[in-house]
Amino acid sequence: MSDVKPGQDGGAQEQARPAPAPPAPSSTDGGSPKISAKERMKIPRQKMPEQDAGERSRNFKEVNLGFTAELARMEALRCIQCPKPLCVAGCPVSVQIRDFIQSVAEGDFAGAARLIKIDNVLPAICGRVCPQESQCEAVCTVGKKNDPVAIGRLERFVADYERDNRLQQVMDLPAPTGKKVGIVGSGPAGLTCAADLIRMGHAVTVFEALHELGGVLVYGIPEFRLPKEIVHAEIDGLRQLGVEFVTNAVIGLTDTVDELLQNGYDAIFIGVGAGLPYFLDIPGENLVGIYSANEFLTRVNLMRAYNPTSDTPVFRVQGKDVAVFGGGNTAMDAVRTSKRLGARRAMILYRRSEAEMPARIEEVHHAKEEGVEFHTLITPLEFVGDESGWLKSVRCLRNELGEPDSSGRRRPVPVKGSEHDIPIEMAVIAVGNGSNPIIRQTTPGLEFTKRGTIVADPETGKTTRPGLFAGGDIVTGGATVILAMGAGRRAAKSIDEYLKSGTW
Repeated sequence: MSDVKPGQDGGAQEQARPAPAPPAPSSTDGGSPKISAKERMKIPRQKMPEQDAGERSRNFKEVNLGFTAELARMEALRCIQCPKPLCVAGCPVSVQIRDFIQSVAEGDFAGAARLIKIDNVLPAICGRVCPQESQCEAVCTVGKKNDPVAIGRLERFVADYERDNRLQQVMDLPAPTGKKVGIVGSGPAGLTCAADLIRMGHAVTVFEALHELGGVLVYGIPEFRLPKEIVHAEIDGLRQLGVEFVTNAVIGLTDTVDELLQNGYDAIFIGVGAGLPYFLDIPGENLVGIYSANEFLTRVNLMRAYNPTSDTPVFRVQGKDVAVFGGGNTAMDAVRTSKRLGARRAMILYRRSEAEMPARIEEVHHAKEEGVEFHTLITPLEFVGDESGWLKSVRCLRNELGEPDSSGRRRPVPVKGSEHDIPIEMAVIAVGNGSNPIIRQTTPGLEFTKRGTIVADPETGKTTRPGLFAGGDIVTGGATVILAMGAGRRAAKSIDEYLKSGTW
């Protein structure tokens, strides 16, 4: 196992920064430079400084290093300030993107951060992990002819600038309404819902089952993609607003939803995510050395299991051959984590081709740079163990692509006679998650789908129980951070209306 731990340097931190961007056109009024749309379109998208791949594959420091002020202003100048900005409609929480980017171009970074926080209470997080390339940046007008404006990277820059320079401002809150709301789950949906409700004057308490706040943001996303200090800082901002947090509270066991309603809460928002892992359901899946991605990442991210002396260490990865099954962001997180823990071979095994992988292109690119092997068009048939019950290989079948299935991706079709074994000593299963059944088992009258997700109105978050709202992955199944945040915002608005009117 590598002796480099999260939080340690692990050698040189970053490669040489790219050559400075060309000087921005001068401003005649002390604000945004005077530059035409045609000139803006000629400015190339600014490259994100990164750690060197060889170094970062041995440490847990953040891969992307962030824009400098100069790079941020130059990138902001690429925005042509559309009269009707499509990017805003492409953002699930409707951040006023054009306006905040204009502030960046003018050098008013703190003002840009305040503009973002009107609609997005977790900008430093979203700027790092949200798939802007398929949302706001996907509809950027500049992107029709050139690379789209790097909206997510600018969002990250201004959020970091505000935090690093201690420029956060605690907003004035309205008079208390006397109403009290319980939030079950401290992931992105719950945190966003809590932030909006506290700003509406309601008292808010967030209940988290684990010992640390943040939900999937802390247990599911590795340090090299989202430093935990960033999550802690965002949560501290909510605490300063008056949000109360309770950890080690497994709602459904320590208290039920009905008991919360009986003990002074006027409404409940359920945002517990989708934390029940799916497996491959093939022979040998109980062999020693096989993990779900949830368990593997939670142990490493939250329980310091990279240290073999911890209470819950993971299988000793150093010098071993590791295979991760899946093609999403969670699979990339798991395989890149195993690489950092010293795996001899860190492999992705995926049943479709790389073109069908749902993972972000950037994550796949970074994984390849770090030495991860990609084995596509492969279906696992059976895990094979030794006489002591330890994993030693996986028997696989090669595929070819057929017609598209219900997901729109081409269906993998097995190639007869292509069975073969791949030697591995550790496997991580990252093929999706379902919903934890605790809420379902302890909340009568709350309707669930066949998949185990809560039935809720997508626009209001209303469930089949008056006073109960839900949003995020517990309603949609596994999705993105920003989509969960959008659900939390919509639910907060609906909760506010319910608390004011009393009607369902």
